[in-house]
Amino acid sequence: MVTHDDVVEILREVYDPELHYNIWDLGLVYDIKLSDGDVRILMTLTTPMCPIGPMLTEQIQEMVSLMPAVKNVDVDFTFDPPWGVDKMSDEARADLGLD
Repeated sequence: MVTHDDVVEILREVYDPELHYNIWDLGLVYDIKLSDGDVRILMTLTTPMCPIGPMLTEQIQEMVSLMPAVKNVDVDFTFDPPWGVDKMSDEARADLGLD
């Protein structure tokens, strides 16, 4: 059985190519729902016009679907609430010099 923490660990391996930091600690992931092998990830991008959405979707689907017992991976985007540096982990803000 896949847990929330298992998915988080995988998401920490998916990097935003512009910021060179993982999407979990950047605060781009808003929600993870698990149900009978289905994983649904609700996330955002740094801006609505960010061109990396399809690339991140593909990486997330590929990596999460490799986990045992995962049958389906859906990635949905929202811009409500909009992303801001306040959503980043303390470590990410410090590493990127935003603290």
